[in-house]
Amino acid sequence: QTLPIRRETVTRIEYLELRNYRLFRHARWSRLPAFTVVVGANGSGKSTLFDALIFLKECLIENVAQAVARRGGLRELVSRGESGPVGITIKFRESTGRLATYVLEIDEQDGHPIVGREVLSARKHYLDFSRGTGTAITDDAPEGKGDRGEDRERLVLDDPSTLAVKGLGQFKGFRLVSEFRNLLEHWHISDFQISNARQSGDAGLSEHLSTRGEDVAQAAAYLYEHHPDRFQRILDVMRQRVPGVTRVEAKATEDGRLVLRFQDGSFQDPFIARYVSDGTIKMFAYLILLHDPKPHPVLAVEEPENQLYPRLLSELVEEFRDYARRGGQVFVSTHSPEFLNGAKLEEIYWLVKDSGFATVRRAADSDLLRRLLDAGDLPGTLWKQGMFEGADPR
Repeated sequence: QTLPIRRETVTRIEYLELRNYRLFRHARWSRLPAFTVVVGANGSGKSTLFDALIFLKECLIENVAQAVARRGGLRELVSRGESGPVGITIKFRESTGRLATYVLEIDEQDGHPIVGREVLSARKHYLDFSRGTGTAITDDAPEGKGDRGEDRERLVLDDPSTLAVKGLGQFKGFRLVSEFRNLLEHWHISDFQISNARQSGDAGLSEHLSTRGEDVAQAAAYLYEHHPDRFQRILDVMRQRVPGVTRVEAKATEDGRLVLRFQDGSFQDPFIARYVSDGTIKMFAYLILLHDPKPHPVLAVEEPENQLYPRLLSELVEEFRDYARRGGQVFVSTHSPEFLNGAKLEEIYWLVKDSGFATVRRAADSDLLRRLLDAGDLPGTLWKQGMFEGADPR
């Protein structure tokens, strides 16, 4: 049973471009759907794509200097043998239906990473900054004004490595800037660690599952108390997919911590999380994440098939797709033919490494793949057979 769909218009990325970002000297993802599956051989750039998403969020939450330093400095971030700024372009359909464009260029000044250029536009430049100085106009500026200089306010940032959207996005008058800031601030790039999910945590509730999953017990408790219908759906799915599991609960200990306990119908006493299988923990955590009442605007998950039984992957694909239908755009990378078999052709992109750099190909643009799928073949089978040119996993 699918969950209710959020009816309000949601912000959605339609285009992503990376320039001089490690393996991506110049790569474009166009016509992005709500659910995107990325495949490719080892070393073709799947992890680099997800790192770029994390990098952009870190630039907002912290600043450009810290995000670059975490990756070994600008020289390590810029594509090998290349010079010039690191560039990221995002085109997104904002809440009024307009197509907006955000451009960020990371450059260097006196040996330190800075924002070389930052532009947010939709028919006119609502924000245009370079090296800490720029201009901005509010959303209610008259049509036809602003780009010629009227109604523009000139601003100077304290730190040229800080994104302008970070500050201006806090003001009501800059609706488009605020909307894009909200998109960046709340997207979720999963780095789920099973060892973290097994640990007990401080008592309390978590409205969302964290990036590493250490608060899975608190997130389960939140759903149990505030959204019991969703928690019941999760238990129903667990019973179907994990033999023997009849009940899951977040139990408070005497020292004020929460532990997950799984009841197996074959045994009188429940097992605590540290004693159940990796697959059981991971399936439960994914269900907590995907049944979130408020989907993240962007959810990115690398190789969700690890530790899961292959037969369950087609159902997991549909749950990711349902999450996207409810308002959270989803990016998933995979090595699993079984997972890929559940994807539609227009949802699949594959990466090819050519002369040391990664390029992007869209499966729906391939006449060969389209003909083979029309004849009854499955995407994962075709990928395994080497029909995705340049992405043969063998």
